[in-house]
Amino acid sequence: MKLIKYFFFLPASVVLLLLACNNTTTNPLQSGNWVTRAESPANARFQAVSFTVGDTAYVGTGYDGSVRYNDLWSFNISNSWQQKAYMPSSGADSAPARNGAVAFAIGKIGYVTTGTDGYNKFSDTWAYNVATNSWSRKANFAAGASPVVTGRYGATAFAIGDYGYVTCGYDNEYKKDLWRYDPSNDSWSAMAPLGTTSTTPPTTSGGPVYSNAGFKRMMAISFVHTDKASGKTLGYVVTGLGSGGTNINDFWAYDPTTNLWKGLKVISNASTQNYDDDYSDIIRNSGVGFVMGDSAYISAGVNGGYTQKTWAYDFNNDLWSRKSNFERSGREGGVAFVINGRGFVSLGKAGGTYFDDLEEFQPYTALNTDD
Repeated sequence: MKLIKYFFFLPASVVLLLLACNNTTTNPLQSGNWVTRAESPANARFQAVSFTVGDTAYVGTGYDGSVRYNDLWSFNISNSWQQKAYMPSSGADSAPARNGAVAFAIGKIGYVTTGTDGYNKFSDTWAYNVATNSWSRKANFAAGASPVVTGRYGATAFAIGDYGYVTCGYDNEYKKDLWRYDPSNDSWSAMAPLGTTSTTPPTTSGGPVYSNAGFKRMMAISFVHTDKASGKTLGYVVTGLGSGGTNINDFWAYDPTTNLWKGLKVISNASTQNYDDDYSDIIRNSGVGFVMGDSAYISAGVNGGYTQKTWAYDFNNDLWSRKSNFERSGREGGVAFVINGRGFVSLGKAGGTYFDDLEEFQPYTALNTDD
């Protein structure tokens, strides 16, 4: 668990000396705290989906090693879970149980699409109405595309304004295409694939190294943030597993107003400057990400083995800093969500062990070994 449990009893002078001699970006006295919350009453599982509507998060689907699910559960800020309506499971128009799907929310509707049952790759799309606690079938993912776009799993999704976006994933090959869903007319449109830019990334000699390839991938992390200066809301895609089983180190921001991507600084130690000297374990696949304030946080996933490493991304300066490790077991395929400005991580698996725990991350709180 917390390996620095007795660190706080060191004299202040020793603490300051250790901080001065440490090349990492971690401040062990103020690197964030994880607090255990109410575990999910649903079966432990991985590769579930989550989305947030108002002050409530919704978590569903997933796989526990023997059973796949098409259920849905809500979690609210009072630290309580409640089971909601199952996705339709009978009749001609039913939603197969699945894992590896994606979800996003637009207004008071949550959408679930793609995924797999271990044999088939799905493209069906379903809308969950929070007000009526009911599901309805929508246009298949990438419906009407020519050539035909088949189902996939391991994609990533985000919503900006009135649209949902799905990118990357695996359909027998790794992908980097981008599709926009418009709920007003229940349609999908092809947008600029990840890595499509209008400008060449900066190439200052000896300076920062920017992403410029736009690798195909699956099991990436995505999140959304609104820049205070420009007022633009951008979608971000980072990490993931590429062809050859290699974790990807590029990082991209998508601007829906221009339908173009911008390459951000890569997430490995690639420059001759010292800002990235500690970028040794940001890369991963099957991790989780969430945004609080002007920072994004990624945690868990696979980087050689199951990782607990947690990193914070500062949108204002395009830099990463290390935070306190996730305090439960390292894992893959968890879910993360933010409600009322508070970030949570739940579910996932490590080997044959599946989890139903729930942890809240408090980024500006000193590490506490007793909660």
